[in-house]
Amino acid sequence: MLKLNSKIPGGPLEQKWETHKFNLKLVNPANKRKYTVIVVGTGLAGASASASLAEMGYQVKAFCFQDSPRRAHSIAAQGGINAAKNYPNDGDSVYRLFYDTIKGGDFRAREANVYRLAQVSNNIIDQCVAQGVPFAREYGGLLDNRSFGGAQVSRTFYARGQTGQQLLLGAYSAMMRQVGLGAIQMFNRREMLELVLVDGAARGIVTRNLMTGQIESHVADAVVLATGGYGNVFYLSTNAKGSNATAVWKAYKKGAAFANPCFTQIHPTCIPVSGDHQSKLTLMSESLRNDGRVWVPKKQGDNRPPSQIPNEDRDYYLERVYPSFGNLAPRDVSSRQAKFRCDEGRGVGESKMAVYLDFRDAIQRLGKDKIAERYGNLFQMYEKITDENPYEVPMRIYPAVHYTMGGLWVDYNLMSNIPGLHVLGEANFSDHGANRLGASALMQGLADGYFVIPYTIGDYLAGSKLPKVDATHDAFRAAEAEATGRLTKLLSIKGGKTVDELHRELGKIMWDHVGMSRNEAGLKKALELIPRVREEFWNNVKVSGEPNLMNPELEKAGRVADFLELGELMARDALERKESCGGHFREESQTEDNEAKRDDANFCYVAAWEYKGDGKAPEMTKETLEFERIHLATRSYK
Repeated sequence: MLKLNSKIPGGPLEQKWETHKFNLKLVNPANKRKYTVIVVGTGLAGASASASLAEMGYQVKAFCFQDSPRRAHSIAAQGGINAAKNYPNDGDSVYRLFYDTIKGGDFRAREANVYRLAQVSNNIIDQCVAQGVPFAREYGGLLDNRSFGGAQVSRTFYARGQTGQQLLLGAYSAMMRQVGLGAIQMFNRREMLELVLVDGAARGIVTRNLMTGQIESHVADAVVLATGGYGNVFYLSTNAKGSNATAVWKAYKKGAAFANPCFTQIHPTCIPVSGDHQSKLTLMSESLRNDGRVWVPKKQGDNRPPSQIPNEDRDYYLERVYPSFGNLAPRDVSSRQAKFRCDEGRGVGESKMAVYLDFRDAIQRLGKDKIAERYGNLFQMYEKITDENPYEVPMRIYPAVHYTMGGLWVDYNLMSNIPGLHVLGEANFSDHGANRLGASALMQGLADGYFVIPYTIGDYLAGSKLPKVDATHDAFRAAEAEATGRLTKLLSIKGGKTVDELHRELGKIMWDHVGMSRNEAGLKKALELIPRVREEFWNNVKVSGEPNLMNPELEKAGRVADFLELGELMARDALERKESCGGHFREESQTEDNEAKRDDANFCYVAAWEYKGDGKAPEMTKETLEFERIHLATRSYK
């Protein structure tokens, strides 16, 4: 049985992190140069961690599968980053940010981790301003804030609709400065294919050079995974097509526990599916719900153009159902309400699987120029994709897979149950519970990279006696052979279906049965269907090209092979959790008014799954969640 020790410090909640930092073992500056740390992923979490660790004196090897770290998917984040600065003087505080995040996650996250996140949020803004991140400013020059879902205060700092891009450029600049100084070795166009353990500890990785096909081994004293989430298991999602779960999945198969895999987030504000030609979906920032009003016609079959439907015939359903939060209700409940309206037959557009996001009233109140100043690039993106002008007609939106709250299990130090393997950002499970509030992803990624891992990794290194290892060690030879064997097998099948065809089949099963709404029969059906698709994949997939050359189809095949295993674990986890909480909505567990119904007596825990071998059922260990400061309550935004 897996033994989990969360290592949450004792003492008052407000003092845990400061006390813990003092008690952590230190590595003196001269000794830091003796340690090498591998960082896989160069998005916000990975770039900030690489820059910080190198600045401290560690030797860092950073890896990304893109041609440049600037292409990390963090660049796609639009709306903003939360912090408890309370600049608008509207009642915000560290405790309120902590409480909103715990409540937004439907009380399925650790108190201590979330409080620490709220504490360091203010430092992140100062750090980024010092790097030159061009946050929006008010007329007097002070940093501006806007509102986001799940909060009644304005705490979201933003750079128009390009916040992720600007934050990533700040972290990238800090990282590349260290590359220039020789403290970071940058490995572009490398994909991690195996985690290497020596004496039970993470000591390196095996990668494939995506340009030459060469298999390479890289040795270190500790490994940091910052590789993002696994939303592309659904095929259609707002994630970049390259986003994948291979790094965390290989770690899982080497013994790292996978926590809460069923906790996936559906974002309510996305451009709807328009046909089978699509390979991904496009996010429209949650910030648009500050000024946009969400509605559908009150009557089924009302096909009039939206400009001809008067207010009395419109159902502003979020404002009606959640009057306290209105259009800024959290993502999970907003998504379900959109689904309910479309299921009632009141959806809009040709497919009837969309709702309106309307800026008519905001334009009348503030003027077109002010709306363009706030959201102009988002409006341009929408018009470019749909050929509709959102200044003149309402946007059409529908929920889509966006973020994954589940991930590798980590303790308070962000280390997995494998010694030396640390996991940051969306790749871990630690801070968002069953639902992430908008503008909290960027906050977590930078908190982990800039302000947590620089302290906690030193504690591991100072307290571990690590034998000297090089790439000739048997563990690296075995990992190389395993990676090469899997690639050879994929190329040898020469079947009749493309990787994309089989990925799309998996995605349909996941969306239909493990998507926005789940039930026992559907989850059991998914657990029947996914193994069939996986069997067909390994017998009938067609992967062309050569192993020792650039081969995008081979890259894609390896990633989909991992999704076919991860999808089954997600369905299994969803079946075991017989409650509704956050983004996990079991139809058997809902209130009379269709809200999520938690079962705190039986499911107030983190589900950590352990790999037991091919063909064997994984084993689940529970980490009980204990709440010392917050009273468990029914989450209400009404």
